[in-house]
Amino acid sequence: MKILGIDPGSVITGYGLINAKDGVVKLIEAGIIKMRAADPLKDRIHTVYRNLNDVVVAHKPDVLVLEKLYTHHSYRTTASILGHVRGVICLLCAQKNIILAESSVKRIRKAVTGNGGASKKQTQVMVAHLLSISEDKLTADAGDALALAIGYISLNRKKI
Repeated sequence: MKILGIDPGSVITGYGLINAKDGVVKLIEAGIIKMRAADPLKDRIHTVYRNLNDVVVAHKPDVLVLEKLYTHHSYRTTASILGHVRGVICLLCAQKNIILAESSVKRIRKAVTGNGGASKKQTQVMVAHLLSISEDKLTADAGDALALAIGYISLNRKKI
C-alpha cells in the first residue's frame, strides 16, 4: 500500500510517500513544495496542486493522509489560507479517487514517537530512524509529512 502524507503550509508544504508491504515500510519519495510568501494566494495554491498532482500521477498512492487544521484563534488569517491549501489537496484526492484520511498532529506524533507532545525535531529523528535514512536528509516539513504516512499505518493496522 502506498501512503502519501501531506503537511500543508501557506509557504512550505511537506510531502512524504511510503510503501507499506508485509510489515516493511520503505521510503519512496519525500520533499517540500516551497512558495514565495509574496506571491498571490492563487499562485501558491496552484503550485501546491500542480506539484502534488505530479507526485500522485507518478506514484499512484492508495491513501493520502492530510494533517488536520489546527490553529489558535489569534491566527485566523493563517487558518483561512491553510484552508485553501487543504481544499486543493482534497480536490486532488477526489479527482484521482484517492482515499483521504485526516489526523491531528498530536495523534500522529503519539503513534510515531510515543509522545503526542513530541517536537518537530523529535518526530524527524524518529521518522529517519524508522525509515533507516539520515535525519539530515529530511526537512522538518517532509519529516512531518512522513510521520503522517507512518502514523496512518500504526493507527490503522487492522485495515491494512
